[in-house]
Amino acid sequence: MFKTFDLDKPYIERKFHNPDEPFNPYTRMIYHGSGYDENSGLDDDAILEGLKKLADEIADLPHPVAKAKAIEYVLQNERLYVNEHDYFVGLYSLNRLANSVTFWPWEAESKKKRKPELIARERLFNDSAAVSLWPDYDHVVPDWESIVNLGIRGIIERAENYKDKCAATGHMTKEQEAFFDGIIMEYSSILMIIDRWYRLALTKTHEKAEKIAVCLKHLYDGAPTNIYEAMQLMFIYFLVSESIDSYQVRSLGNGLDRTLYPFYQRDLENGTFTREEIKEYLAYFMMQWSAIGNYWGQPFYLAGTNLDGTTRVNNLSYDILEVYDQIKIYNPKIQIKYSKSTPVEFTNKVLDMIRRGQSCFVFCCEPAMVKGVMSYGATYEEALDMDIRGCYETGVRANEVATGTGYINAAKAVEYVFSNGWDRRIGAQVGLKTGDVCAFRDFREFYYAVLSQWMNLVDQTMEIVDDYEPWLSFVNPSSLYSGTVVSSLENARDGYQNGVKFNNSTMLNCSFATMVDSIMVVKKLVFENKEVTMAELKQAIEDNWEGHEQLREKVLHLPYKFGNDEPETDQIADALSAYFCHRINNRPNKRNGVYKSNMHSAMQFLWQGEKTLATPDGRKAGMELAKNADPVSGADKNGVTSMIQSATSLSPFMYPESFCVDLMLHPSATEGEDGLVAMKSLIDTYMDQGGQSIQMNVFLPQMLRDAQEHPENYPNLQVRVCGWNVLWNNLSRKEQDEYIVKAESVLQQV
Repeated sequence: MFKTFDLDKPYIERKFHNPDEPFNPYTRMIYHGSGYDENSGLDDDAILEGLKKLADEIADLPHPVAKAKAIEYVLQNERLYVNEHDYFVGLYSLNRLANSVTFWPWEAESKKKRKPELIARERLFNDSAAVSLWPDYDHVVPDWESIVNLGIRGIIERAENYKDKCAATGHMTKEQEAFFDGIIMEYSSILMIIDRWYRLALTKTHEKAEKIAVCLKHLYDGAPTNIYEAMQLMFIYFLVSESIDSYQVRSLGNGLDRTLYPFYQRDLENGTFTREEIKEYLAYFMMQWSAIGNYWGQPFYLAGTNLDGTTRVNNLSYDILEVYDQIKIYNPKIQIKYSKSTPVEFTNKVLDMIRRGQSCFVFCCEPAMVKGVMSYGATYEEALDMDIRGCYETGVRANEVATGTGYINAAKAVEYVFSNGWDRRIGAQVGLKTGDVCAFRDFREFYYAVLSQWMNLVDQTMEIVDDYEPWLSFVNPSSLYSGTVVSSLENARDGYQNGVKFNNSTMLNCSFATMVDSIMVVKKLVFENKEVTMAELKQAIEDNWEGHEQLREKVLHLPYKFGNDEPETDQIADALSAYFCHRINNRPNKRNGVYKSNMHSAMQFLWQGEKTLATPDGRKAGMELAKNADPVSGADKNGVTSMIQSATSLSPFMYPESFCVDLMLHPSATEGEDGLVAMKSLIDTYMDQGGQSIQMNVFLPQMLRDAQEHPENYPNLQVRVCGWNVLWNNLSRKEQDEYIVKAESVLQQV
């Protein structure tokens, strides 16, 4: 039992929105919570009105400076939170108000300078769901160790020093001057709001106010002096970056246990805090993201391996797990950097939490990830020290920006073969004209047509991305991020554009197993067994399988499905996967970096599925598509070991950004000590065979059905979706049905 947290938790849950009212976690930034001092600042409408007046003043300024002035105005006028029920501060509006005079008009301006035909193609791809793409500002990991070791003043002083060095060369351009000025001005604005919070804290008389005020005074004067102050600074940076600066912060710490551990050690040695006091601060800290309620979850990672082969797991790693377990939240989501060096005790603690329903974890296997990161030029040391960001993506710490640039819908490539590139849903030619599918003489012609459609989507997406990515820093200068990264300061260039060593772009392979299974249907039923003609199959697809139930049953029960360790299917899958990766990996982008492939679907397995017509594998129009490196839902009949065999046959290291498999386990397989051994064995097998990320749900289908009918009895039931954790009751009925199908499939294998 914590001293105060359990009493304060219901109030923190209302900090950013009212949990008793309807809430859309996709648009969580538009909401307001309670506990703010109404006299401390303005509401959104008043701030937006002030920004309108500021627009003319900043119109002719360089974008980093103009953005800094807009952010300064917002931070000067934001309504503040220093509350008796919380040790952490708050901002009333998370809705990126400064964008009204910066990001949005600048994005519109950039489009006028881009190629109109590529903008039209981008719109067509998104409308058809052949490819989902947009400029990505959502996968930033700053150099947290610079932030907590230097503090805000130290970041400013370092930027000023690099500006002076650049000026001393006699060749500093106006763009470079604006780059440094944007950093200095934005960090000065953070100092200003820290001072505002501090002065507000001085007016409070509640028990926590003095501790908050001392913390803020130290952060205003310099670097954090203890673990509470370090966490407060991390939260402040997160709030400003994500909610004002428009860059999502996709990890807390460069390993939360690693970044905070020096403070943890020092505080315990000096008697600043007891271990129990630190745990309580951790509870308040992690609760902030549960209260914000971002659908994708707020990630941080733990563990990892040192260069000498020893583990990075420490006592703080265990304390973080213990606190998370005790406070019963589902967000943040936690990545475990896993290797042979990871202590069994630590691994078992995580596995025990998973089998008890806390599915927030993903195991990120270091051997394959290191190999993948090294494949685009990182050293072994850089690869081992990589950040895990977002869902389970990799990135060289403090020296890589990797944007997610295109979610390629592989199932659409198959759809377009049957329609000669015509998208019947939107009535437009989106794919290539590969000819009448009924005229194909053999499987080779069909297979080549699928590859042609697929790679046409890839190549055109790259052309679109190469058109808009040179405008990233024009639209949204990354002054906060750049200020943390030494290479960006040394280069005097925006860290999100091409200021770091690795300026990479990512192409995502979506609905892969749907493509594989569809190809195998054509291979086996049409060309080899001749059980159906191509014309009959095409008609069934166009009819959405209505009136073709007997053929659909034959298709659904065809044994050639990805995920079953079936040699011929896996051989085709491996060839397709290799073709995708070789077409993408290390191809130059327009930011002095390269493209990387990624086996990850995010929500596209649902969103693209809604816009994808029926497919040859028996899937009906609008149904979800295969996700990540998983089989089609319910298609894997031979158990999780076979599923792992199929997934790892794809050479996961060839996806240097990420590659993930989702397992669903029956509770009976996870019980007792034997259950922990079995769960760990699955992870070790996956890692030994070259797998990257792996995550688990442990469900009984009857429990899920009961939860669907009686949601009030399951308010805390958690589900690992694709790369994040959600509450069962926040899933749509359609999504819930798919999990029930999967759980029933697992039950049949027991």
